[in-house]
Amino acid sequence: MSIILISLILGALVALYFYLTQNFKYWQKRGIPCPNGAWPVVGHMLPVVCMRTTASEHIAKIYKDYKNQSLVGFYNFSSPSLIVIEPELVKTVLQTNFASFNKNSFQADPDLDPLVAHNPFSLTGDKWLAARKRLTYAFSSMRLKILLENVKPVCVLFENYLDSKISKTGKVELELKDLFSRFTAQVVANAGFGVDGYCFDDEKENVSFRKIGAAILEPNLRTKIVFTIIFVAPVLKKLLKLRFIPKHIDHFFRTLVAELIEQRRTDKIPRNDFLHLMVELEKLEGDKFDLEIIASHALSFVVDGYETSSTVMSFVVYQLATHSEVQEKLREEIVSVLNKYNDEITYEGLKEMTYMDQILSETQRLTPAAGFLTKICTEEFELKGSDGLVCRVQPGTQVQICLDGLHNDPQYWSNPEIFDPERFTPENKQSINRFAFLPFGEGPRICPGMRMAVLQIKAGLAAFLRKYSLELSPKTKVPLEMIPGSILPSPIGGLWATIRKL
Repeated sequence: MSIILISLILGALVALYFYLTQNFKYWQKRGIPCPNGAWPVVGHMLPVVCMRTTASEHIAKIYKDYKNQSLVGFYNFSSPSLIVIEPELVKTVLQTNFASFNKNSFQADPDLDPLVAHNPFSLTGDKWLAARKRLTYAFSSMRLKILLENVKPVCVLFENYLDSKISKTGKVELELKDLFSRFTAQVVANAGFGVDGYCFDDEKENVSFRKIGAAILEPNLRTKIVFTIIFVAPVLKKLLKLRFIPKHIDHFFRTLVAELIEQRRTDKIPRNDFLHLMVELEKLEGDKFDLEIIASHALSFVVDGYETSSTVMSFVVYQLATHSEVQEKLREEIVSVLNKYNDEITYEGLKEMTYMDQILSETQRLTPAAGFLTKICTEEFELKGSDGLVCRVQPGTQVQICLDGLHNDPQYWSNPEIFDPERFTPENKQSINRFAFLPFGEGPRICPGMRMAVLQIKAGLAAFLRKYSLELSPKTKVPLEMIPGSILPSPIGGLWATIRKL
């Protein structure tokens, strides 16, 4: 009996193994290169699940191992996923044949995350077009000038905060992500809602907008687990009923927006914030927006404007702290432009800070906020690589675009590991392959908040560098290693710098 029982158990285990790995010949049968070593259940994602590396770094490794191919397949748990490596194929997916790849992989459950479900990033079809239209309206050039009026007071608060920290000793050692998250969270409060975010008041830390933003995206244990499941194993998200936005944050935004939007509708006082622009658009369209829709757009302003922008700012300033000659050259540009505009931060002046644009682009090349993009095939389409590889991509297949890989590929960038803003001079930009540099995505789904993000980043950097210098602190662990499980690049130990007033 014991031999029969053991045989049955072994037979069941073998059957289970073959059941769990039945998809693991998908790419091989289609003649598409694929790494060895797929595990049952998790496929090629074991290092990510075990939090030994980030999803971005893992996909970048596959890209690097197969960068001489046009396409490479891998198994995202049991799902076959495809990485497009050639920029021409990236163009096909993001732009030329957008209709066949128009869906992002992140899909919010309307029952669990209704506010996220109305975010343009999650939507498709007519609902996506309508939501994108509203954000595009708010972030047009004319309205960015309006929003800048609520960014400028934040620059003053930022300077006052640093002055208070530096006043006693003439210098202060600060963690850059912490510092710039105060700035971007306060911008969200001011320019998004027209309220005080208390982000520079240490005594009101518990009620600040910064704490609210941190509850959504900062790499704590909850967000690590949730992000890993949402972006790597979305099937588990449904089974476990995981929320992207904590329930108390959802309630906070619904309540705040309901109160403020009604105030905007009735008092008719012009305000330089996002909610005022939404009421203005309501009048143009002749119809009131659903409160849940407005709350969703306002939350999008927070998610895109707070954490992503502060992450980019912290890496920009890290590079400036590491490259003193670049820092000084940028300061000279800032002072020169500000002198032209009576020492005032203006929309026109920020546009003239072209060396700052170069530094921002080069930082985003080295450390993109999103290390990869994931699209879902919506219509069967044949991708043909220049190396002869052909893949008929089936509806529902995940298609990955590896920004970390493209941005650091020596085929497109000379000495890609070196920080060199001169790559992005007007002359040199002409030779850059457009689809090998995608800090905000590309095509119809390019980030709608891109221009607002650049505006607040440039305003914050101008306010910071005209009055302060900085150098890297020994507390920063170089070379940088990112915290596994974080959705945005977050260095272990943080980015520390010593800041001095000029």
